[in-house]
Amino acid sequence: MAIWGVVQLTALDRILVDQHAKRLEGVADTISTFYQYFPTKRGLRALDSALKDFIQTDVRLARIDIFDTNHGNVDYVAGASRVQYEWPDNIVAVVNADAKVRYVRIETESGPALGLLYPVSENTKGSHIVVGLIGFSRANAEIMKRTRQLLVFSSIGLLIFILLVLGLSYRWIIDKPLKVIIQTIDEFQKGQYINRIPVVHSDEWGQISKHFNIMADEIQDVMNRNLELNKHLEDRVREETLKVVQLQKQVTDLKQLTALGQLTANLAHDLGTPLHSIGGLSKLLLERGDWPPDVAHKLNLIVQQTQRLDNVIQNVRRATRLPEPHFEVLNVQQILNETLPLVEPFMQKNKVKIKVNIDEEVKPLYVDRYRIQTAFMNIIQNAFEAMPLGGAISISVKNLFPKNFESIIISDTGVGMTPDVVEKVCEPFFSTRQNEGMRGLGLAIVRDIIKVHGGTMEIKSTSGQGTSVVLNLPIAQQENTSPA
Repeated sequence: MAIWGVVQLTALDRILVDQHAKRLEGVADTISTFYQYFPTKRGLRALDSALKDFIQTDVRLARIDIFDTNHGNVDYVAGASRVQYEWPDNIVAVVNADAKVRYVRIETESGPALGLLYPVSENTKGSHIVVGLIGFSRANAEIMKRTRQLLVFSSIGLLIFILLVLGLSYRWIIDKPLKVIIQTIDEFQKGQYINRIPVVHSDEWGQISKHFNIMADEIQDVMNRNLELNKHLEDRVREETLKVVQLQKQVTDLKQLTALGQLTANLAHDLGTPLHSIGGLSKLLLERGDWPPDVAHKLNLIVQQTQRLDNVIQNVRRATRLPEPHFEVLNVQQILNETLPLVEPFMQKNKVKIKVNIDEEVKPLYVDRYRIQTAFMNIIQNAFEAMPLGGAISISVKNLFPKNFESIIISDTGVGMTPDVVEKVCEPFFSTRQNEGMRGLGLAIVRDIIKVHGGTMEIKSTSGQGTSVVLNLPIAQQENTSPA
């Protein structure tokens, strides 16, 4: 806008100068014509009087001079003036020689003025007369001053108007749509995914709103799918948790039943032997037949009660007998995936980490799911007890045994065992913690479970360096028969 104002002022100044120059040229042309027709002394006196009349009647004229440049000299012929000014002789001579009009801006004691040197030789060939005119340009300066003031005021007004328009435009075109977009984005951050930006116009804001709404639809669709997926996963987790709880109960029941069966078998053996001896001796005594009636009656009671106790023991053994094993084809990874979640609480409590490493070439086993899980649980529980301050358990599955068997090695970083303890550790009720309740059946149960599967168990331990339990189990054959 400032550049445009400067251009306008420059154009106006040029127009005013051109108008002033044309007026001076008109006066100069009139004077030269008058001089051409009255070159005599009387004519010069009349010309001098006419020049004074020009000065008096036109307040814009400051000075009129007529010069004769004949013979190379510049001679003053006539003139009239309001101001003091001496035209340079060299400029007058150059104008006469070039025969071209020349304008000069002059500063006088009365203000700015425009000077004109007008060669009469332009119209009269062979003439050496030059007319010098000086006209005040105060009117032009006043016009330019007022024009500048008007331009400044109009520019300020236009600037205020533009700022006002820009402010209103910003409010309605930028600020209001931007607030709607920000508000909708804030609502999105709060989880209100159903809100959309209204598309009022098809301008840039409309395009932004349109694309935002498309993005919001996609986000809402993704969120809905995530909600459905989370719900599905929660249902799956609930189902799997229920399965784990049921599996844990079955393994616990089997473990307790196995321990009870082992205890019953030992009690039956320990009680059955003396009962059989008592019953047998009582029968031998009755066969002698020479006892008094009361003694014979008491011997019969002893025989009857020993038989009754033997029946009770056999009934208890039948009641605590494990169910027949249910063999199926399973891989070790599947069994571990079902077993390790059961011991996870103990891992966190005892600060123990479990690492599983299964070779790629291992094959499925033909085992009873719950019995094998019980065996794993007992071994891992013993490992926890051997690491009261935390440690690590590694489970490796390799083909180290004959090709029809797989070796499952469960190692810990616990306190280990001495050789004499290793020899007795599988005996029922043997434990190094006699004062902590009934113990000593864990590894005995594991040994019996492995025997049922036709496998073997090895225990390798070094005091202070940990223990490794190696379970050698047969792999599944094509006919999937029970192991011998």
